[in-house]
Amino acid sequence: MTDLSYNPHKELDLDNRRRRLLFRAWHRGIKELDLIFGNFVEANHQSFSHADCEWFERLFEEQDHAILQWVTKKEGVPAQFQGEMMDRLQRLDFMTLKAR
Repeated sequence: MTDLSYNPHKELDLDNRRRRLLFRAWHRGIKELDLIFGNFVEANHQSFSHADCEWFERLFEEQDHAILQWVTKKEGVPAQFQGEMMDRLQRLDFMTLKAR
């Protein structure tokens, strides 16, 4: 579990946070999350607020296999990651995701 007070990216301006997030979304370590996060963040990152970026930055600190279980609804989502953004991720049609 991540320390919620830790935020190494808080000093970055919003555009740089979004760019960093986009890169990290496509380079997760397991291909399934590359496809899920890469497609989602690429399609939506321009509308992300600082709070949205922080949510993803905290999520990306978690273990890939745990995140995949949450996104695919195979395990319950921890309270700190529940909400609109996780709901949107869980509604993705995984069959239409495109590789980069």
